Amino acid sequence: MLQLYTHAVCLQHDPGPGHAESPARLRAVLQALDQDRFAVLDRIEAPRATREQLLRVHTAAHVDRILSTLPDSGTVRLDEDTLMSPASAEAGLRAAGALVAAVDAVMQGAATRAFCAVRPPGHHATPDTAMGFCLFNNIAVAAAHALTSHGLKRVAIADFDVHHGNGTQDIFQREPRVLFISSHQSPLYPGTGSAGEHGAGNIVNAPLSPGDGSYEFRELWDGALLPRLHAFKPQLVLVSAGFDAHRNDPLADIRLQTEDYAWITERLVDVARMHAGGRLVSTLEGGYDLAALAASVSAHVAALID
Repeated sequence: MLQLYTHAVCLQHDPGPGHAESPARLRAVLQALDQDRFAVLDRIEAPRATREQLLRVHTAAHVDRILSTLPDSGTVRLDEDTLMSPASAEAGLRAAGALVAAVDAVMQGAATRAFCAVRPPGHHATPDTAMGFCLFNNIAVAAAHALTSHGLKRVAIADFDVHHGNGTQDIFQREPRVLFISSHQSPLYPGTGSAGEHGAGNIVNAPLSPGDGSYEFRELWDGALLPRLHAFKPQLVLVSAGFDAHRNDPLADIRLQTEDYAWITERLVDVARMHAGGRLVSTLEGGYDLAALAASVSAHVAALID
C-alpha cells in the first residue's frame, strides 16, 4: 500500500509573486495525483512535527526563529531566496511532520511505501540556517526519527534533486548509521557536493555536468550510487525527490526526461525490497516547471505503487 501525505496549509506558504517555489507547484502535483490511476493511494493529512523531533537535527535557536516568524501579512525574508509568509511556520511543521508520520507508518506495517506531497522543501536547511527555499530539513527529521524512535542502525537517504542537499549532508556527515547519496549538477547552487566530500565514509556525491542527460544520470546511479546503497543494506530508504533535473526546468542545466524518474524510482524500490522489507518514504523537494513537475511526480508515484 502507498500512502500519500499532504496538508492544505502547505498551499498557503507563499514566498510572494514571481518566486520559483510557489504554491502552484504543489497544486500541480496534487492535481496530477487526482487521477483514476492514483485512486489506490491512501491519502492522509500530515500532522505537525513536534519540537522534540525538530531538535534532533536543528538547534533550538533555529527552531525558535522559524516558529516565531509570523508576519501579519506579506513576507519576511530570511535570506535572498528564502521567505516566510503568515502560514509558513505551520507549513514547515506539517511538512516535517508528514515525514515523521510516514516513517511510523512504514515501520509499523500500516504501509509499505509513502510519498509526502508537501512544501516548503527541506534538503538545504542546515542545523542552524534556513536556506534554498527550505525551513526545516524534512528528510533529516525523518531519518533522525527512524534512528531514535525505531532503533534502526542503517538508514539510507537517496537525493536526486538537481541541487546538492547540503543541509542533509551537514547534519549527518558524522553519523555512520545514515548513508547519504546524491546526484546533482555541479557547478550550481549551493556550491557543495564535490566527489571528494566523504563525511565519516557515509557521504557519496556524484556530480553531473551542465548539459548531462539520461545516459550520464543512469551511468552514475548504476555505476556509483546504487552499488553503495546495496552494500549498505539499509533498513529504511528515504528519498529526497527533486524533479528539477528535468530538461525543461528553468533553474538548472541537466536534461533528464520524465522516464528517468520512473527508472530511478524503480531501482530505489528494488533496494528497499531487497534490504528493507520494501520500506521507502519519499518527499517532494525541487521541480519548477509545472508541467514537467506534474509529469515527473506522476511517473515517480506510479513506480512507487507498482
